[in-house]
Amino acid sequence: MNKDNYCPLNHTMSLIGTKWKPLVLFHLLDGPLRSGILQKKVPGISNKMFTQTVRELERDGLISRRVFPVVPPKVEYQLSDRGESLENILRSLDKWGLEDSPE
Repeated sequence: MNKDNYCPLNHTMSLIGTKWKPLVLFHLLDGPLRSGILQKKVPGISNKMFTQTVRELERDGLISRRVFPVVPPKVEYQLSDRGESLENILRSLDKWGLEDSPE
């Protein structure tokens, strides 16, 4: 990587800069959630987009996925240490949205 062309914000946005990633990460701030519960906390996300989003977040080391050996399958997601390091950013975005929302 050429440090002269490196942009930290571009790096950050490449990891969390989609419509759904910050929402998934935000809802995991309070602890692990089962897949179905997490998906319900993100209104409007399709099954396909949910699966794609959590796979990308897992690939980038921001969340971890735990599969329990039960029938029916139980899958749980939680923030990794790297994902937890985004807490201040995510909470700041939430606070800004609350303060900026029309009354």
